[in-house]
Amino acid sequence: MSDKGTYTPRPGAAPLPRMLRAQTGLETRMVLRNGEQLLLTVVIPVLVLLVFGSVEVVDLGSRSERLDFLVPGVLALAVLSTAFTGLAIGTGFERRYGALKRLGATPLPRGALLAAKGLAVLAVEALQVVLLLVVAVLLGWDPPDSATAWAGALVLVLVGTGAFAALALLMAGTLRAEATLAAANLVYLLLLVTGGIAVPLDRFPDAVRSVLELLPAAALAEGLRDCLSDGAGLPVGPLLVLLVWGAVGAVLATRWFRWE
Repeated sequence: MSDKGTYTPRPGAAPLPRMLRAQTGLETRMVLRNGEQLLLTVVIPVLVLLVFGSVEVVDLGSRSERLDFLVPGVLALAVLSTAFTGLAIGTGFERRYGALKRLGATPLPRGALLAAKGLAVLAVEALQVVLLLVVAVLLGWDPPDSATAWAGALVLVLVGTGAFAALALLMAGTLRAEATLAAANLVYLLLLVTGGIAVPLDRFPDAVRSVLELLPAAALAEGLRDCLSDGAGLPVGPLLVLLVWGAVGAVLATRWFRWE
């Protein structure tokens, strides 16, 4: 302010943390206000848990054994639905309509824009995890009381989120929006059945199982089972599988992602 009642304009971009918070809030609200996204990220995982946990659709033993298998798998499904399918479809259509290109031309750096999308994914996942754990406990699931087990599960969720997000951006940045929509939903359905989420991997032939165990969904589901059902710490094998998928997806997305 130069004189009393007179203001000197100071044009310029807002500080990066403020821009990042604002964009993260916008991305999160967009997901929560989208009915199709809520169906994918909230309704379907809860329905899978309720149906497979209450009815013996697949022979998984007693009710407690069934829940010990299903709860970690459904948590993996929640990460898959938000960090991969939802992110891929949303980013693909933003790219098609030119919104991604315009956002990339704003003072918000492109790296910060992608970071905001990642933070929004984590915010939605936090809501998913709380809801699914509440439903699981109401169904009779006995959660582990080991802090090491929960810490290992948290690391797996974070690493799995990064891996799925990298693959989502690779798909959304290279395919047409319609192709991304079809491919992301197809992958979601295939991994729901073959990713060790609702059907145990040991129900598949050994040759097929050895391949399925290398999928990121199976690694996340089995790793979470080691932590939340067996009370173990961070499992090395599933963690390495997720790290490899995340590294490969990130490298390819960085190289081939197109903003328009």
